Amino acid sequence: MEPQLSFVTLGVHDLARATRFYAEGLGLRQLKSLPTVSFFDLGKTRLALYPREQLAADAGISPEGSGFAGVALAHNVRSPQEADELLTSASRAGGRVLQPGRKTDWGGYAGYFADLDGFLWEVAWNPKFFSPDP
Repeated sequence: MEPQLSFVTLGVHDLARATRFYAEGLGLRQLKSLPTVSFFDLGKTRLALYPREQLAADAGISPEGSGFAGVALAHNVRSPQEADELLTSASRAGGRVLQPGRKTDWGGYAGYFADLDGFLWEVAWNPKFFSPDP
């Protein structure tokens, strides 16, 4: 298998509401989409929002479930200030800040928010992430 991640698909409860959160609240660039799915550009990876029940049916599983799914998505930024700005934007758009930005034990700065459907996002500044020698 060639190591790559092409899409991250989130099963959402309200597609229109989730689309507004990511497009207007977080400022992600929306790509041409169908009425049943929303696509966003994340560089070499795409974010897809799909109705939760339809995504579960596609995988052949029940859409029921709650609590921590054991997954967090991460977005690296270029400064601690940018991390705080993104956490604030997520909150203004209806997301919940779970951990405000703070210094980490690995020498960076990070915080967490949950989107409208409870998906966890870490917003992190790592001083080595954008450098030529990670």
